[in-house]
Amino acid sequence: MELTLLGTGAVAGLPRPGCPCATCALATGADARAATAVLVDGTLLIDLTPGVALAAARAGHSLQGVAQVLLSHPQDGPPLELPDGLPVPIRVPDGQELSLLSGHRVRALALDSPGTGYDVTSPDGRRLLYLPPAGAPAGLPAADDPHRPFGADPGRPGGGYDVVLLDVVGRPDALARLRAAGTVGATTDVVAVHLDHDAPTGAELRRRLAAQGARVEADGATLVAGDLHNVPDIPRRTLILGGARSGKSAEAERRLAAFPEVLYVATAGRREGDDEWDARIRLHRDRRPSGWQTAETCDLLPLLADADGPPLLVDCLALWLTDAMDTVDAWSDDAWLGGGRRELERRVRELVAAVRASARTLVAVSNEVGSGVVPATAAGRRFRDELGRLNAAFAAECEEVLLVVAGLPVPLRG
Repeated sequence: MELTLLGTGAVAGLPRPGCPCATCALATGADARAATAVLVDGTLLIDLTPGVALAAARAGHSLQGVAQVLLSHPQDGPPLELPDGLPVPIRVPDGQELSLLSGHRVRALALDSPGTGYDVTSPDGRRLLYLPPAGAPAGLPAADDPHRPFGADPGRPGGGYDVVLLDVVGRPDALARLRAAGTVGATTDVVAVHLDHDAPTGAELRRRLAAQGARVEADGATLVAGDLHNVPDIPRRTLILGGARSGKSAEAERRLAAFPEVLYVATAGRREGDDEWDARIRLHRDRRPSGWQTAETCDLLPLLADADGPPLLVDCLALWLTDAMDTVDAWSDDAWLGGGRRELERRVRELVAAVRASARTLVAVSNEVGSGVVPATAAGRRFRDELGRLNAAFAAECEEVLLVVAGLPVPLRG
């Protein structure tokens, strides 16, 4: 199966006409995108978009062999011009199947939003899933359901689909659902389409998608189903640093939003009578995906040792350190000099060793405090220094380290 991406942008394209935003201003060259449309083996066109014939010609293809045009979502814009020779576009009702003379089979899939997803099987058995903008599958069964879930192929390693095209930025939960159903696996090529100006451009977009096991291509690119050389490796251990309200927690949550099960480890705990702290905890909880679980604990060692557990999001190491310093009474000069320092160093070594040995996917958040005002007290300076040492030791065990400044992630490693 050969797929040609005639466009990879949102319905209005990128940049949006007349939009003054920074993303649209930066969307030039390979980052400029026409509305998403895909040509499958020269015989099936999914989504009719403005200038589709010219886009095909630029990619070295003709639309003369197209036997079927499918629409995946409501066309809210001006009427589209149908190029000469193309069949009338249709939207297939949910659950129905089409068989083309070329040997391709198409099944229409129900979504949780207006639109239709298409499950396409080529004559050689390769499989494509195409989802429209803001679309996610509705009612996916579990991977072990005896009534074979759509796209799942028990005889194929890593999942049912060879290629999935979907709105990863707008609906990362759609990718999480597909992974939970076993239809997207380690060998599935996940490509982001329907890209709008709410997504970053360039290297930042590629980095963000790679963290979710997805990638992006420019308009006109041709993909071959089963070609795995561009499937990104998901970092197993990531440390995200940042100052107060820098966006570091949101960045951590975004990196795991496309995974079906995540254990959110909140090291903060509760503070009786602190309404402001309770409001901050509610804010964090409200923006997490509903399928995530939460553990309020600073006991990270058994969690890191559980090789079969889902990805961990630890927020944050600064509060873990606060708890550890409370335990050894590190705020007292006498206790610190009398053995507290050695005990804290032991606890940090144990944590770092557990991170090194852990087989779980891990995203950890920590405060970057070394660039601010020097604390006025000895205890404050002690905390600053020990957090700096902890961050450095933890970062040494991570494949990827980011510093978030004003909501913008700056890669330090990876």
